[in-house]
Amino acid sequence: MSSPDIGSILESSKELDRVRKEEEDVLSEINKLHKKLQTTPEVVEKPGDNSLARLRLLYTQAKDLSENEASISNLLISQIDALLPTGPQGQTRRRIGKEGNEQKRKRVKTESDISRLTPSMRHQLETCASLKGEQVAARVTPRNADKDEWFVVKVIHFDKESKEFEVLDEEPGDDEESSGQRQYKLPMGNIIPFPKINDPSSAPDFPPGKHVLAVYPGTTALYKATVVQGHRRRKTEDYVLEFDDDEEDGSLPQRTVPFHKVVPLPDGHRQ
Repeated sequence: MSSPDIGSILESSKELDRVRKEEEDVLSEINKLHKKLQTTPEVVEKPGDNSLARLRLLYTQAKDLSENEASISNLLISQIDALLPTGPQGQTRRRIGKEGNEQKRKRVKTESDISRLTPSMRHQLETCASLKGEQVAARVTPRNADKDEWFVVKVIHFDKESKEFEVLDEEPGDDEESSGQRQYKLPMGNIIPFPKINDPSSAPDFPPGKHVLAVYPGTTALYKATVVQGHRRRKTEDYVLEFDDDEEDGSLPQRTVPFHKVVPLPDGHRQ
């Protein structure tokens, strides 16, 4: 057995351990949500509750992780089979040498990569690719930054392999180091699509008191805000919001923001 082959098996084993740990975390979250729904089933009828949507997302993640685990297990079996001697045929395979094993690993890797793309994952990638040319909300700061900065940007390209967006900040603020347009490469988790401008029904019906992320009037920056009135209840295409840290004369002014410039507040948002 050559050390590179053993190294490949060990790497696959580590990946399998990682996936199983993620599965345990997801199943733990599912069990917690099950307990919550069993104790207070009426919670799903409350405005703004997302328990069922959260449960569906968790089950989707569990399904994807399970399929990923099966793919990695198949890869490990193939890697081990490639090293096991099986009489004359095993000796012949060993004489083929490193090149033959490399071709086999490449073929297995390609097949496993394809099998990992579940219908839901493929749909998510297609949805991201369809955002080309659209304006979206983008967090341009890294995860370990002291605060999150969100701007309105235009999608230039989405790479399905790296799962990264290439976006353009068309109107950087006056405090930017450069007055020219700026480009960023951002992961999928840093992007939130806006509702369709010609379809008010595509916007969530955020209830009063709900925290959201919204474009501050007259700017291309997004900040945390609280819903005062939803656009559907007002029968208009605007929300009435109060932005955090927007105090004037001892109170927060109520500002009108179009429905297509308001998105859900990301978990763990720092401002």
